[in-house]
Amino acid sequence: MDAAQLGRALGVPAAEGRALGVPAAEGRALLQRDSIKCAVYPDDEGRVLGFGGLAAAPMHHRFAVDGRNLWTWCAWDTLFLPKILGRQARVASPDPETGEVVRLVVTPERIESVEPDRAVISFVWLDAEVFRTSAANIMAKFCCFVYFFASPTSGERWVAKNPGTFLCTLDDAFALAKRFNEHNFGMALAQV
Repeated sequence: MDAAQLGRALGVPAAEGRALGVPAAEGRALLQRDSIKCAVYPDDEGRVLGFGGLAAAPMHHRFAVDGRNLWTWCAWDTLFLPKILGRQARVASPDPETGEVVRLVVTPERIESVEPDRAVISFVWLDAEVFRTSAANIMAKFCCFVYFFASPTSGERWVAKNPGTFLCTLDDAFALAKRFNEHNFGMALAQV
């Protein structure tokens, strides 16, 4: 049995083990830790498609970093991931109400540009426990309610159809993203 077959038999393709720099069995054990497992977005075969809001598979929010197209689970991910990655990101996300594409350039330290400039973001009220469950649950109970809108007007129409949601300015959402990163990663981010 070669390394790829062994990885598939263990439920973790060899590519994940190589990406983590460990044997497939060790990669599988790492991905099964409770603290990590809840952030892993797998496909039906157990391959990792995304982690912690970042996805290699196409999703609603395009997130280009260093010329590479990635995607995020929700609009808010695009605001905290640049700091974690230590890289600038170019974001393109269609307004779910109008289809107009909202474009941002987000650096680790700030939102550098926004088009259109009246864009807002939606959030949903929920129990923080959702974030300790699974990627699928996070996407179903949080991410599918967090979008960019080209204007407050389109956001208000969408919020009216989605109970428990509310709008937020991009500046406030970015400030919350900074607090989220500081709380979860603290001094490790200072080294990025």
